[in-house]
Amino acid sequence: MNPDHVADVVALVFLTLGSMLCLCAAIALVRFPDLLSRMHAATKPQTLGLLLVLLGVGVGRHAGLDVGMLLLVAVFQLATAPVSSHLLSRAAVHTGQATGVREDQRVPRKDAGQGPSSQRLPHEDAGQPPPSDPAD
Repeated sequence: MNPDHVADVVALVFLTLGSMLCLCAAIALVRFPDLLSRMHAATKPQTLGLLLVLLGVGVGRHAGLDVGMLLLVAVFQLATAPVSSHLLSRAAVHTGQATGVREDQRVPRKDAGQGPSSQRLPHEDAGQPPPSDPAD
């Protein structure tokens, strides 16, 4: 067996697996019922499918510049897709746009813009001034 022939077969396997994962992710985007499921389908299998396709192209191409560009694409894909999907799904849960989220997981509308570090204190909800510090 010729080493180039083996590399072509390995590249074909990676390309086929990657394209099948991308196809499954595309079908899931149409079939899944709610936002959070679709966000998962848009990132997890799609990212892995793209990485397998890039790996298949990298095995098939032996030039250093080509492999370097493929590695750069993979790094940007891993850095952007899951993070952006996580932030969008978190915003959907906090604003109540995501269906299937329990009521106790939702953030009330008036608190939707506040993060966990700026929790409302009990005296703020009652409209009372903050308690005075006894050390004063």
